[in-house]
Amino acid sequence: MLETAQGLFGRQGYHATGVNQILAEAAAPKGSLYFHFPGGKEQLAAEAVSLGATDLGQVIDAVLEHAPDPASAIRTMGDLLTARLESSGFLDGCPIASVALDVADSPTVRSACDSGYAGWLASITDHLTQAGLAEATAAELAVLVLSGLEGALLLARTRQDTAPLVQVANRLAAVVTQEIQELCA
Repeated sequence: MLETAQGLFGRQGYHATGVNQILAEAAAPKGSLYFHFPGGKEQLAAEAVSLGATDLGQVIDAVLEHAPDPASAIRTMGDLLTARLESSGFLDGCPIASVALDVADSPTVRSACDSGYAGWLASITDHLTQAGLAEATAAELAVLVLSGLEGALLLARTRQDTAPLVQVANRLAAVVTQEIQELCA
């Protein structure tokens, strides 16, 4: 049920995803929702967002760990998001964004979204710090990288064209490389 909810919330958002749809696609009895998620749809959404954020966070961490430099890491993240988007027929974007846009009125779900983004930002910041940038500069660039990739992912999903992801990833990689080079100069 949680994995089904993660996919549906990520594709459709919070308000467009109904409990009955989740139960039907998960082939779960109706009573099981409130047994496993006593907080109902709101709790299920928060846990689904957390699961999606953790899954993508592990991918981000692996990319950052194996990339020879921050620019390569950013391009690889763009490539992975591009592949994910294309393989899903432009349905699977960010596991947080669709829900985050819908839940300003839910502290529980908004908190799960914020925690997911915070984890990704921490990973990117840490990677940039290891590349020699000061913590404050690394944190600012991490926000730029994440926001840029998120915006490009949304635009690519809307247009059903991955060109924005490729363009933004390449430009962000250049910006980060320039920042690192200026530090070493």
